[in-house]
Amino acid sequence: MSEERRAVRRQVLQVAARLLEEGGSEAVSTRAVAAAAGITAPALYRMFDDKDGLLAELAAYGFEMYLAEKREGLALTPDDPVADLYRGWDLHVDFGVQHPAFYMLMYGTVRPGRRPPAADEAHALLVRLLRRAADAGRLRVPVEQATRVIHAATTGATLALIGEAPSERDPTTSARLRDTVIASVTTDQPAASGSDLASRALALDAALETALTTGPPAADAGVPLRAAETALLREWLHQLAG
Repeated sequence: MSEERRAVRRQVLQVAARLLEEGGSEAVSTRAVAAAAGITAPALYRMFDDKDGLLAELAAYGFEMYLAEKREGLALTPDDPVADLYRGWDLHVDFGVQHPAFYMLMYGTVRPGRRPPAADEAHALLVRLLRRAADAGRLRVPVEQATRVIHAATTGATLALIGEAPSERDPTTSARLRDTVIASVTTDQPAASGSDLASRALALDAALETALTTGPPAADAGVPLRAAETALLREWLHQLAG
């Protein structure tokens, strides 16, 4: 795709985003978007095929907005992996409350196996935050389990707040749920020497995961174990973590 066509496509998405923010997904008809963008309906169909294609692109656009805001917000957080989790929760909820139509499109119309790449990137960001906590000995459950718990809780909290009238929203609801959920998967302080076996097991598991996924392409680089041995070790570590 040429730069000119990319620019036109981006402009159309920006117009559609404005209509979405102002009137929800019902306002994003192909006719309305084409008219607002100053293009013909056939030209719009060539870009996105149909309304479903346009809404899918808008969801991806929303995830890009979300990631940009979250990265900027996390850059202001002190270098504390657990503080990052608290800040990440608040940024997630704030985005949904500020952009309810986008959030509903991004998280309220999920189709298994059809997530845009930006959604996978958003998920990977949470995994990285939790892996940092595990590396620091601050996680009490495996990264995969903590990821599911926090994702489900933040999404549920955000959708619940969106469903309430602005005048009736209680911001402490999200904060209380945040504190309860994050406390259930993290430890208060780094484990002291010789204590908190579960956190230490998870920290070693996180270190193995990092070595396996970010190391050089050479086989088992940085991990002097065969694949079967590594899998068995990680199974034992998960058992120690409880």
